[in-house]
Amino acid sequence: MWHRDSDRFRMFTRRALMLGAGQGVLLTGLAARMYYLQVMESDRYRVLADENRISHRLLPPPRGLITDRFGAPVAVNRQNYHIMIVREQAQDVRRTLEILDQIIELGPDTIERVERDVARRRSFVPVTVRDNLTWEEVARVGVNAPDLPGLIIDAGRSRDYPEGPHLAHTLGYVAAVSEKELTGDPLLELPGFRIGKNGIEKIYDLALRGSAGTSQVEVNALGRVIRELDREEGDSGSTVVMTLDLELQRYANQRLSRKESASAVVMDIHNGEVLAMASHPTYDPNAFTNGISHKLWNSLVNNEYSPLSNKAITGTYAPGSTFKMCVALAGLEAGVVTANQRFFCPGHLDLGNARFHCWKRGGHGWVDMHDSMKHSCDVYYYEISQKIGIDRIAAMANKLGLGELTGIDLPNERSGLIPTKDWKEIQLGKRWQGGETLISSIGQGYVLATPLQLATMVARIASGKAVKPHLTRDHVTPEGITSRQNEEFPELQVNRANLARIRDGMNGVTNELRGTAHRSRIDIKGMEMAGKTGTSQVRRITMRERQTTGVLDNDELPWKYRDHALFVAFAPVDNPRYACAVVVDHGGSGSGIAAPIARDILLKAQELKSARPGISAANIASTAELLHPALRDRDEEEG
Repeated sequence: MWHRDSDRFRMFTRRALMLGAGQGVLLTGLAARMYYLQVMESDRYRVLADENRISHRLLPPPRGLITDRFGAPVAVNRQNYHIMIVREQAQDVRRTLEILDQIIELGPDTIERVERDVARRRSFVPVTVRDNLTWEEVARVGVNAPDLPGLIIDAGRSRDYPEGPHLAHTLGYVAAVSEKELTGDPLLELPGFRIGKNGIEKIYDLALRGSAGTSQVEVNALGRVIRELDREEGDSGSTVVMTLDLELQRYANQRLSRKESASAVVMDIHNGEVLAMASHPTYDPNAFTNGISHKLWNSLVNNEYSPLSNKAITGTYAPGSTFKMCVALAGLEAGVVTANQRFFCPGHLDLGNARFHCWKRGGHGWVDMHDSMKHSCDVYYYEISQKIGIDRIAAMANKLGLGELTGIDLPNERSGLIPTKDWKEIQLGKRWQGGETLISSIGQGYVLATPLQLATMVARIASGKAVKPHLTRDHVTPEGITSRQNEEFPELQVNRANLARIRDGMNGVTNELRGTAHRSRIDIKGMEMAGKTGTSQVRRITMRERQTTGVLDNDELPWKYRDHALFVAFAPVDNPRYACAVVVDHGGSGSGIAAPIARDILLKAQELKSARPGISAANIASTAELLHPALRDRDEEEG
């Protein structure tokens, strides 16, 4: 019996020892593991804990401002009040929205959208109900706050264009980022972030964006924000100073608004600064800032007058008789004609079996280069074009800025078209015909140009330099802004005596009796302009029409079949500074419709002294300065 008890005791002792040893090993391992985690790996797990507790969030930077050449703000960031709702704080979301609808208009679509967004998000996440509240609306909501549980009034920034339609085509607009525009930049993924979609806003978007700020907030396990730990505001985008004179731009828009569809460009011929660029009809860029309605979008897209299109750079037109300066200059430079050489105009020119008519049925008789431009005689240019050929005409047109992109700092510019023999062979697979040279010599046929190109052509004729247009006072890049001062354009490599002969002919158009634009001359001494009229056909006039009914007047035709009206000019005659081009879509007569508009705009530019030096981005010290347009600069200049 004793032996059995003794054996049992020894067995228990061994088991206890084994169990104790196992527990000791386990505790030792546990202690070692705890030491490793708490001491050796403490820094790592502290970081992981902080990452769970602290959320780093990007803060959108203020978008850079845009001003006119004298500092008047044309694109700014304004305070934007908006209402949000938090589901967990609202007793009944639907009921709260219905009460709010009685205070400020929401509409059933907004209520349904908010209910849908609320259902998709966590209960503590705010959902935007309405943007762009007026101060009066904010006040009404604030007074009724006790009856609106869960509603929050918040303030942010939104892009605002104080001039509305006046600068829509040059400024462009900002809008929400689409999926196609996501580049991996986290800034683009911020809710409500806007980027430039057109115009200056698009071209200089990276410079205008600025750099994002950061915010450190403490959150719980559900992601609810408990408190903000740290905040560092981002750097605002660069201020962009445009070359436009706001007052001249307003006037140009107002002057064009009397026509269905038209465009105008005014340039400084010395430095290429675009002082006004107007396209009519226009639109309000503010409509795009917070999302345009389908109804408004469709009305803009389906408008036959194309209000969304900047016709100054995207509208391509047969230049008509404004192209004759290129032909005349090409003839002089080639030495196949002199300024005093005369040709007889009987009202037509026969080439083979085809007859090419002059706009004046009875003809102009004997004309030299000066008179041909003054009276816009077609036959004279038929004669010259036969002697020099289309390729030399095209070469001169290219030298004057036609048929190629100007490089203006705007998107979607079109190059127009200056045809050559090789171009037709390659593009159409056909040989060039002699009659096509004649048609091209008066700016018809395949020849196409934009209003900006026509203004550039005039600037080069007036200055003798290869002027290139631009819309900003400084060079703007994401890295910074550099001055354009002291930049020189190269010589045009055209005989200046020949350029003077062309300018003399343009002077005859406006300032001599029986010139095609004499009625639209500027009579003020020292402000006179020299120009060239142009009328381009948009339909073919058949021989049957000429022989039976006669050529129909534009007033007898539907709007879309009427001729385009064009006029180009520079001023003052004695000391050129401004170049201008005006195109009135289907306006009918260049002399009767386009010339008076150009006259008024050029006169206004000279009265305003639009080309005088403006400011640069470096001269703008603060945003506060932009709230007071720099009219003092004008006063100081004139005083």
